Amino acid sequence: MSTIRVFTDGACSGNPGNGGWGVVIVKDSEITKYNGSENDTTNNRMELKAAIEGIKLAADDSSLTLYTDSKYVKDGITSWIENWKKNNWLTSSKKPVKNQDLWEQLDSLNEKYHVSWKWVKGHQIEKTEHSRYNNLADELARDAVK
Repeated sequence: MSTIRVFTDGACSGNPGNGGWGVVIVKDSEITKYNGSENDTTNNRMELKAAIEGIKLAADDSSLTLYTDSKYVKDGITSWIENWKKNNWLTSSKKPVKNQDLWEQLDSLNEKYHVSWKWVKGHQIEKTEHSRYNNLADELARDAVK
């Protein structure tokens, strides 16, 4: 069973404004790229959308590792979400969780495919594989905004 690596990023022109998401899927030596856009959205929604689309596009019976430069996405799905669900989708300060619709989709996919989550520092010039694919996902997201 191979591990599929999914690199995701979101971008927004204005916040809110026109947004885009980018996904790079690396399976063995094959690299596939996807992107999409939405009007009147936010950067956080595009980061979430990238993760959702990345999992949907990559999911099969392989194990999945998703790399994001968004601490909002990584921390939300790996630690905050359990309390949000227990507290009926309210934050610790008793305010409604923003982007609940996307968090619910991501949570469902995360449970179904047992995703391993990794944070990667964004916009790096170093030539590591993680930076290269994160930069490519960023480029795809920014291209989708235009």
